[in-house]
Amino acid sequence: MSEHDHEHNHPHTHQSHEAIIKRLKRADGHLRGIITMIEEGRQCVDIAQQLHAVEKAVCQAKRTLIQDHIDHCLEDTVSALNNGERAPLEAFKQITKYL
Repeated sequence: MSEHDHEHNHPHTHQSHEAIIKRLKRADGHLRGIITMIEEGRQCVDIAQQLHAVEKAVCQAKRTLIQDHIDHCLEDTVSALNNGERAPLEAFKQITKYL
């Protein structure tokens, strides 16, 4: 168990996980294609363009995972708080949209 493993009162699967997995599998296939491009000696600008696309896909997967964590895992933790005490969480949720 790593230092980041935590006990959860719910299964640690969310609706977004399937979409994240699909996105990462596409990025994995895309990345393998980029490796082939490099091995074949393709132009650097073409390779850079494809790397940029993979990077964006991975960043979007990360963003989706973080948003899902905030919306579900943190929400479950603070669900018992009244509205006044929830204000910091709501502000945090808003700022993370700019990740």
